Amino acid sequence: MLQPVAVVLVDYYQARQNAVYLAQQSTVTTVGSRVAVVYYSRSGNTAVMAQRIAQRTRATLYRLEAPDYQIGLIGWAKALVDARKHEAVISPSAIDLSAYDSVYLGSPIWMYSPAPPIWQFVDLNRFDTKHVVLFNTFNSKFEPEYIDAFKGRVMERGARSFEHRYIRRGRMGQQLSREELLQAVDAMWPDMSAR
Repeated sequence: MLQPVAVVLVDYYQARQNAVYLAQQSTVTTVGSRVAVVYYSRSGNTAVMAQRIAQRTRATLYRLEAPDYQIGLIGWAKALVDARKHEAVISPSAIDLSAYDSVYLGSPIWMYSPAPPIWQFVDLNRFDTKHVVLFNTFNSKFEPEYIDAFKGRVMERGARSFEHRYIRRGRMGQQLSREELLQAVDAMWPDMSAR
């Protein structure tokens, strides 16, 4: 019983800290941007990563909301139960991506797989002729079979190419700080502004 309580407390703390940080940041969207960043984030770690990618690529940033997975014990339990499902209630469910050449799709990893909201987004949208980049944050690991299945869905929805990028934050008690996460994003994509 102590582990779920500890996880929920860490989630609350991270969500609060990340919300303050994100509110202080500004994302500058260049008119006519050819890059979109679409992401789902529960405690805000993937949101921090998404915002940094959007800033560096001058992208249009879209946040997916999933009311079933709110911060707290009930939301955490629902996320745990649904982790390997590929459907979720999301808003917005569809985004017109026709103006973009590249689409970055961000999600935490739950039980070794991208979270259900990002799967649902892929199933409800088209990626015709787009370069799609799945990016993830996670505590332990991901399973390649889930990434391969995700890639298959993206390609079936019209993408011309796919890549996967990720940052392992570490276990709950020993995670990268937000500053270390941002440094990892910058190091992983030093040529990001050229995309």
